Amino acid sequence: MADAPQGDPLPEHLPRHIAVIMDGNGRWAERRGLPRHEGHRAGGESVGEIISECLKLRIPYLTLYAFSTENWKRPIKEVRFLMGMLKEFLSRERKLITEHNVRIRAIGDLSRLPSEVAEEVRKAEDIGRGNTALTLSVGLNYGGRADILQAARRFAEDCLSGRAKASDLNEETFAGYLTTAGIPDPDLLIRTAGEMRVSNFLLWQISYSEIYISDVLWPDFRAPQLHEALREYARRERRYGATSESK
Repeated sequence: MADAPQGDPLPEHLPRHIAVIMDGNGRWAERRGLPRHEGHRAGGESVGEIISECLKLRIPYLTLYAFSTENWKRPIKEVRFLMGMLKEFLSRERKLITEHNVRIRAIGDLSRLPSEVAEEVRKAEDIGRGNTALTLSVGLNYGGRADILQAARRFAEDCLSGRAKASDLNEETFAGYLTTAGIPDPDLLIRTAGEMRVSNFLLWQISYSEIYISDVLWPDFRAPQLHEALREYARRERRYGATSESK
């Protein structure tokens, strides 16, 4: 586990795809005697800084776990605030999408989102559809198990309709049925606030991801903390089940 960012230069070897479980907004607010929504607001500022930093570092894929299938269990007032924040973010960041060549991609079941939020998601996706500098995937009403189940159903439907055969199924073809189809698996998974679990996030996709846990609460996770995660990533040897000698 690591927190304290160091002043060492950034490594040349950077991940192609970073996924982030953004945790700790509520605790950040509580420690300051503030309502929880102020923690979410501060967390939104961290989102903006991490996106900007990935653009600067030319990291082409960033995936953020914004709202899980389990988050509907939170108080209605908090859920409404989060939905409003999401709508505001998508509307405000259209300039980022067009001027910085960012592609927005929502992953998850959008059917349960408020219609006005879903509409903003579709607009953001349409505006940046052909952009290539950064693909920003946002998990909205996302759950890893649900993602795998819907992929299995879609493949089964294709088999029943004759568009696919059971013998066609392998890891590559199955990945094409996930909501992340066309996006490389994360090289690095970052979780903030010191929690030691993956919380139903990208369960198929993180099979070989390097996992970095930071004690820093998400609203305080900014460019220096990201840099330290990148340094730690560069220090690791990714073996994919092999040994150093057999690679």
